[in-house]
Amino acid sequence: MTYREGAYVVDTRSAKLAQVMARAGDRVYVRPPAGGREWEAPAEALRLVTRDEQAAAGLARRPR
Repeated sequence: MTYREGAYVVDTRSAKLAQVMARAGDRVYVRPPAGGREWEAPAEALRLVTRDEQAAAGLARRPR
């Protein structure tokens, strides 16, 4: 799956919530939503966060 920059995802290898910062080929660069150290993950190890996970993390969706 392809994730756009800014999308919130979970790295299923560590169960960490992250925000997509960039993509390069099949690698995705993510970091914690509040900032911090960026890491690289294969796209297949990521999944989109659920609404419940997003709300629990205090990441309310912004109206468009």
